[in-house]
Amino acid sequence: MAYLSESYVRNAAATARTSAKKTATEMLRDATAAASPRERFDVFVSHSIKDAEIVLGAKSILERSGLSVYVDWIVDPHLDRTRVSGTTAKRLRERMRQCCSLMYLHSRYSTVSRWMPWELGFFDGVNGNVAVLPVVPDAGSLSFAEQEYLEIYPKVDFINLDKAKHSPFINKTKQLGLGSWKSLSEWIMSNDKLTSA
Repeated sequence: MAYLSESYVRNAAATARTSAKKTATEMLRDATAAASPRERFDVFVSHSIKDAEIVLGAKSILERSGLSVYVDWIVDPHLDRTRVSGTTAKRLRERMRQCCSLMYLHSRYSTVSRWMPWELGFFDGVNGNVAVLPVVPDAGSLSFAEQEYLEIYPKVDFINLDKAKHSPFINKTKQLGLGSWKSLSEWIMSNDKLTSA
């Protein structure tokens, strides 16, 4: 099992961009325009807007695993990030209630997001199906400096990263077999939330 590396996620985004001949932002917005409206999603991806390419790669990887993925500015492009208001927060609450789980996309930019901790806290209180989706720097390791509260949540881990089909797991520990873990689809449907606390 392994966490997603930044280069792996960027490569997934680049592959998608190359075939579409568009930027990550254009692809994500076009995918939304072409998609039929959904009332339920498997995953709400909480992320920093500065991670558009990382979001594209992570969204692609999760969708290849058979999951439906909600990203706010993609599914709801009318949510203008330059005009954030209480209406924005209200819409995000509605959307979070339509999602089975929340994945906190932990990246180098997640530490500066003001919305991500709010989304995490709201979703944890309403649903409880929260996990951290780490995207680790290629030359670094997973660190929750200044975000130690993330340590209490299970992490999304992957197997078969070198193949077309990825198998995401929710893993309480980093060591396979030494802790509680479930397939992502089992975890989403389960009432038995894996927490590290």
